Amino acid sequence: MPEFPIIDTHVHLVNRDRIRYSGLDEALPELTKPFGLSTFHEHAADVEIGAFVFMEVACDASDRLAEVEWVTELAAQDARLQGIVASAAIEQGKAVTAELECYKQHSLVKGIRRLIQSESIDFCLQPSFLEGLRRLPELDYTFDICISHQQLSNVISMVRQCPDVRFILDHIGKPDIKNQTFEPWKTELAELAELPNVHCKLSGMATEADHRQWTRDDLRPYVDHVVDTFGFDRLVFGGDWFVATLAIEYPEWVGTVDWALSGCSENELGKLYRENARAFYKL
Repeated sequence: MPEFPIIDTHVHLVNRDRIRYSGLDEALPELTKPFGLSTFHEHAADVEIGAFVFMEVACDASDRLAEVEWVTELAAQDARLQGIVASAAIEQGKAVTAELECYKQHSLVKGIRRLIQSESIDFCLQPSFLEGLRRLPELDYTFDICISHQQLSNVISMVRQCPDVRFILDHIGKPDIKNQTFEPWKTELAELAELPNVHCKLSGMATEADHRQWTRDDLRPYVDHVVDTFGFDRLVFGGDWFVATLAIEYPEWVGTVDWALSGCSENELGKLYRENARAFYKL
């Protein structure tokens, strides 16, 4: 385990009493459990967390603002909750500006995510989607890219067309770890890493492997490639709790990352686990 408090850039929490999650419940019925702040504390009790960022949970569109308001209330209970990545209808183009400006009333909102992984392969290249992304810099918001590996090629084109947006790739682009497939993910990730406005999140990897039979060695070559391409100046740590519980418990994931990065310097680990996250999300 790291010998210092870490920053987790990817924590999901739900409140089914106040917010509806129709899409989530349909996609992951095995996760319709109470995953609130107290449960997160229990699962992460063996890890020293200095700060964390809440990641939107694909709630119903009508409840997106309610989600932000609820998480803001949670931050009053736990000062370590220092950032929110909210959901917004980026595909609305210029019209999304009203929703984004509404979020500016909530200082914890640091970035935006619009799930791409379940959309068509060219969803992110729609002119309206690109126009929506270009609204983000003027409001000082980042964008979390959550895709499947088949969409990575189009994401490269998307990023190239939005050079002023600060992007971060969730879950290393979700490669097919279960089948130990590397191409074209490996080549495309290296191409994405050449673009200076993109960070990468070391997260969500065990859930892309065989949930019941994965090993650390299954993940290691993917970690190595991410480190080789993005380097320690543009990598951050993410726990992806609670989704990660499909395949791994929280302390085990931190331990796995620590194992995969054994031999790295204290300075490099400090960047990955804390400094890059603080700078990227402006915590």
